Amino acid sequence: MINPEFLLTSLAVVLIPGTGAVYTITTGLTLKWRASVAAAIGCTLGIVPHILASILGLSALLNMSAQVFSALKIAGAIYLLYLAWNMWREAGKLEINKRSTETSAIQIVIKAIAINLLNPKLTIFFFAFLPLFVSKNSSSPTLEMMMLSAVFMCMTFIVFALYGILASGISTYLINSSRAVKRIQQAFAVILAAFAVNLALSEK
Repeated sequence: MINPEFLLTSLAVVLIPGTGAVYTITTGLTLKWRASVAAAIGCTLGIVPHILASILGLSALLNMSAQVFSALKIAGAIYLLYLAWNMWREAGKLEINKRSTETSAIQIVIKAIAINLLNPKLTIFFFAFLPLFVSKNSSSPTLEMMMLSAVFMCMTFIVFALYGILASGISTYLINSSRAVKRIQQAFAVILAAFAVNLALSEK
């Protein structure tokens, strides 16, 4: 069964308007909504290499000493705090580029894959945080890891696609008013900080 905390934390991470989300939103603002869906697909596919790398190193992570595992947990908490701080600091500064040269769905997908493939946030997330939600008593840790990764990918696609479609539909509002975006960013900054503290203090 998927941990509810994993679902909420993953949702908070996915909702952070990073490079992939900004590209998807930009695509939605400058092209039709179908183009933003292509961008969402590309960003989701860009997660796959991070997942594969994390799964290959899963057995080593689960067999680490208690001290190293604790250090890994703290690293995950610190990373969440870092995300929360950046989220709060950058609240209201989401820049929308009104120009775009991509007209081919394939071009959009390829660029989106590259954006997420080179996204250090995903690398740290899958290596230092996601494995913490794999049960140490699991009969098949690799399978559980794949299930968690699949859930994260589904969340990424759905959220990014919604970002793009909404941007396409209400582009004027997003361009002329940053108040709503700022409030959403601040709210999730607080949520991420709370999860970071909970993770650091947990006994798992």
